[in-house]
Amino acid sequence: MSNERNPYRLYATHAWREDDEYLRLFEFLESSRNFYYRNLTRPEGYPGGGRDQELAALRAQIDQAEIVIALAAQYPAAAFLLDFQVSYARGMRKPVLLLKTFGRDAPLPATLVTLASETVEWDERALVDAIRRLARHEDPKRWATIDFDPP
Repeated sequence: MSNERNPYRLYATHAWREDDEYLRLFEFLESSRNFYYRNLTRPEGYPGGGRDQELAALRAQIDQAEIVIALAAQYPAAAFLLDFQVSYARGMRKPVLLLKTFGRDAPLPATLVTLASETVEWDERALVDAIRRLARHEDPKRWATIDFDPP
């Protein structure tokens, strides 16, 4: 279970910038009660110096994470980088949570679907539960409650 002393260590895919999907992911996580995480992603830390330095910087970020969250909406603009990040994470035996494109029913890239441990919609509860399940094999044990007025 996460707490302030033991937060989940998350990495979210990026192409060296904070796009709308990236920012929305952390807005969703911030809105979840009693969910503590540490964002190990550094999209602002572009190393320069060529492809080798770029990939080494991505590896260093992913190495520290417990789970990688792949943002499907980034794929059309940065397919190579997303393929690399997800493939590297799987090679390091880290779970990959694939988050569908927000607000539209876009087809998911086959490469990401194949490598993902699980795929979720943009739903705060489903997202947090999947992170708990994949990162630390925790069972969130949450039940939905329904309020109704009897006749």
